[in-house]
Amino acid sequence: MSEIARRFAEDKALRDAALQLFKSDIALIRGDLDERGLGGRAKDRLGEAALGMVDDAIDLAEDNKGWVAAVAVAVVLWFARKPILDWLADLLDGGEADDDGGEEPGEDAGRSAEHTAFTGDTE
Repeated sequence: MSEIARRFAEDKALRDAALQLFKSDIALIRGDLDERGLGGRAKDRLGEAALGMVDDAIDLAEDNKGWVAAVAVAVVLWFARKPILDWLADLLDGGEADDDGGEEPGEDAGRSAEHTAFTGDTE
């Protein structure tokens, strides 16, 4: 057998082996898809990715405890800002309540005697 015929036979044997390997991989994938379906496979992959992200986040939080604490305090202060600001306003006012119950004066409270005489409003 010549050198070219021998190389041709070897190449053909390698090609046939690769084709058989490819066909067996396709058969395994089809069997797996029939067993779990595409949705189940996607769910498993997304679940693994989510767990990986959670692990990374935990590692990052453990490495940066000060920053995590600062962000947590900032979030709590942001959501509690109205009661805190009300408390500070009461503290700065000396704890005294307004004479009118803390309400803003309405439009009628600022009318002068001239205005009521001109329009005839006596309210």
